[in-house]
Amino acid sequence: MPRSGTSYKLLYFALVPAIVAAVFLLGGIALRTTLQIEKARQQSVISATLAVASERVDRLDKLVIEQDNVVLAHADLASLKAIGDRWLPTAARETPTVRAILVLDMDNPEHEVAAFASRSPGREDDIFRRVLVGRLFSQMNLTGTTDELRHLHHVLDGQSYLVSYWQRSHLGRRYMIVAWHDVRRIVHDVLPRIYRDIDPGSRMNVIDEEGRIVFGPPIKGGEFTVGRPFPTTLYNWQLQVALTTAEELNQKVENQRFIELAMVTLAGAVALAGLAIVLAGSMKERRLAQLKSDFVANVSHELKTPLALIRMFGEMLLLEKAPTPEKRRQYLQIIMSESERLTALIENVLDFAKVERGKSAYSFEPGDVGEAVARAVEIFAHRAERESMNVSLSISPHLPSAMIDARALELATINLIDNAFKYAKDGGKVEVEVVGKSSQVLIRVRDFGPGIDPDDRERIFERFVRGKNAGEKQVRGSGIGLALVKHIAESHGGEISVHTPDDGKGSLFILALPASTAEPQLRGPVQPAVASGTPQ
Repeated sequence: MPRSGTSYKLLYFALVPAIVAAVFLLGGIALRTTLQIEKARQQSVISATLAVASERVDRLDKLVIEQDNVVLAHADLASLKAIGDRWLPTAARETPTVRAILVLDMDNPEHEVAAFASRSPGREDDIFRRVLVGRLFSQMNLTGTTDELRHLHHVLDGQSYLVSYWQRSHLGRRYMIVAWHDVRRIVHDVLPRIYRDIDPGSRMNVIDEEGRIVFGPPIKGGEFTVGRPFPTTLYNWQLQVALTTAEELNQKVENQRFIELAMVTLAGAVALAGLAIVLAGSMKERRLAQLKSDFVANVSHELKTPLALIRMFGEMLLLEKAPTPEKRRQYLQIIMSESERLTALIENVLDFAKVERGKSAYSFEPGDVGEAVARAVEIFAHRAERESMNVSLSISPHLPSAMIDARALELATINLIDNAFKYAKDGGKVEVEVVGKSSQVLIRVRDFGPGIDPDDRERIFERFVRGKNAGEKQVRGSGIGLALVKHIAESHGGEISVHTPDDGKGSLFILALPASTAEPQLRGPVQPAVASGTPQ
């Protein structure tokens, strides 16, 4: 058996840390998984946003390059003077952003304009020709393949220029074909048209190299806002895209993260709370099992003591060892007293067993509380004489009646007096008083012993609980007497409490019962001492 108990303890103390570790491990894994899922979700949103941005910038580049190809098809170097005649009739439809076409003679040191065609001839064309030859030409990339389409995006004096250019050779001379794109037309006409089908609730804009908005609404930079520069045409500008406003997305992500973390935390807390409840229940059950074991041992001892006395004096009577009739009568009284004590103990155990099973029932009827208490005190007459204790009883002559179960009330009083005999024997006396107060009938049992520790006053009415004095004085008892008194009091609609008397000596138990509406019962005076340790 001890070996089995040791194995149980080892298993118990090994299993509990394992459960705690498993809870924290699962919580950590769940938290890590949640964060990984959140990160993957954010990455998915960013990837989707980036894909949208790439598609949009490619759309504008493709539009510009398609127009450049149309310009190249019309720019026949064999008939430079007829470029305008071929291009202008379809320019508005085929090349809406191209304002002018120029052909420069690359073999001429001054890079003279060999041909020029404009959709809106005017002063701005002359300015552009001078700017192109004097300032933009130096910015062009003239290395590598000479017939490759290239673009120049440059800002001069606060104005943005976009030109497409190719180098071509004809009859041994080198030429450069230049298409001047109207950036303002691109911003005001083209961008609204190609970006108008963006998803509702999302935002898109174009910013320049200094971060100023060229097109579109403001977008607050955030975790889900991506920027993508135009690859080949307006490469100094970039497109910013957010599938929704940054504020809404960030708030949504924060709320989702908070909820998921709260769920993980709550799950961990519930698991720990469940573990704590299991541990508390297990400890309580073990403590209760120990108390029950002590209860069985104490009850066994309590039963053995009166049985031993009954057997001893019974044998003395059987062997006719009583020399006088007085002694014989004394032995019979002892047998009777111990039998009553044994009966009271057995009734205590049986009544407590009924309470534990929830089957305890009392038969209430109008009765005299004083009579029930007097019978309980009378039972202790012989014990008081044997243990040199004085038990006094005082019953008020104007005592109201109450609805009581006389037997249960007598048992409760017996338990209170027995408690005083066990723990306050040094005081030498016990005072029992029955009085009427307001709408109650009070049963007061006072002893003159060492008193009850303040820490024990609330717990002594619990089942199997015994005060500190019981262990220090090695007083045997079942631990159910006061618990049964409390149950009887509450079943009568009353209560039991313990106090320290005004003089600070001993303990005072007060069992308060509700009085009935019947008239108070008149009685004659009661002797103050019904049981005494002084020989009569």
